Amino acid sequence: SHGIDVQPPTVNFGRMVQRKADVVKQTAEGVRYLMKKNKIDVYHGHGSFVNSSRIKIDGAEQKEIDSKYIVIATGSKPSSLPNIAIDKKRIISSTEALSLESIPKSMTVIGGGVIGCEMASVYARLGTQVSIVEYMPSLIATMDADLGKELQKVLGKIGIQFFLGYKVTGAIADDGSTIVTATDPQGKEQSFEADYCLMAVGRRPYTDNLGLENAGLKADERGRIAVNDNLQTDVPNIYAIGDVIRGAMLAHKAEEEGVFVAETLAGQKPHINYNLIPGVVYTWPEAAGVGATEQELKEQGVNYKKGSFPFKALGRARAAMETDGFVKVLTNAETDEVLGIHMLGPRVADLIAEAVVAMEFRASAEDIFRTSHAHPTFAEAMKEAAMLAWDGKALNM
Repeated sequence: SHGIDVQPPTVNFGRMVQRKADVVKQTAEGVRYLMKKNKIDVYHGHGSFVNSSRIKIDGAEQKEIDSKYIVIATGSKPSSLPNIAIDKKRIISSTEALSLESIPKSMTVIGGGVIGCEMASVYARLGTQVSIVEYMPSLIATMDADLGKELQKVLGKIGIQFFLGYKVTGAIADDGSTIVTATDPQGKEQSFEADYCLMAVGRRPYTDNLGLENAGLKADERGRIAVNDNLQTDVPNIYAIGDVIRGAMLAHKAEEEGVFVAETLAGQKPHINYNLIPGVVYTWPEAAGVGATEQELKEQGVNYKKGSFPFKALGRARAAMETDGFVKVLTNAETDEVLGIHMLGPRVADLIAEAVVAMEFRASAEDIFRTSHAHPTFAEAMKEAAMLAWDGKALNM
């Protein structure tokens, strides 16, 4: 399409997986360097509470350390359905999906949320026939409904099949294939056979075997640890952050909370606006959103206005042949304050940052529109959508 003739390309999957491993290794080494640079002692092993101020480490050597403050930041692990065991061979989680030895001919993905869509997008682009089986009536159901509709449309273009409103009842595997059973929206039993079954129904806090009871703590039925607004647990010198507490399971949310705890212990007065933690889906094109969804505004009875601008109306998007998707801006109808921004398209994982900054400063749609955006760029879609929300018109549509 760009006037460059090449032989049909092929995928060297082994090299692709190795490159992924190299990127992970480089990132881990970077963190290791930061620990050393900042004079942080690192112990490798399984940590558990002896009491509220002592940690036992089971690793290459046994060790116990005392601390005035302790932060629980153990993250999360893949979940499964009650009647399905992840064997890590044929019935796999996202962890194993990132390290397969070859490209599967077919894959059934249980779950049409963020992880399910991301993994489905990767393998479908590599040539795998992918089927997504999802209990909810739409993809990425926790995000704005228009994102789910658009994502289904663009993922359908690369051959992914969708079975929405299906309740999975079981999955079995042998040495070479898997069979997933489910009931469809009419209650009829259906089955899906594929080389692999990817379990992508979410994650659960990694709080098992931490000896929480020894510190006077306990996890709820979902494995989460309760904290107050200062991220303190019921034991005042113990804090918890990230996937082990309430809220979205996002790395950048955990990072904000880590900084929050560090600044609190240093005597500062930090804050986190949880309404402005952006969510991102790393499919291609990407999806991202921050603030209230249109469905939430309707449920709350908020009088709102919206502006939605398609990427296909942008010169940069047409030149790049990346015309799928849109940016949607939601505002308070009386004050014009931005209440939510949702987008699907090229590089929106980066574009969403402008939305977060604007909302952090309680910008109006007019504020965004009257802010100069370079031309030609993908970011112009934000300016145009803001103008539509504010005035009902756009410069280029």
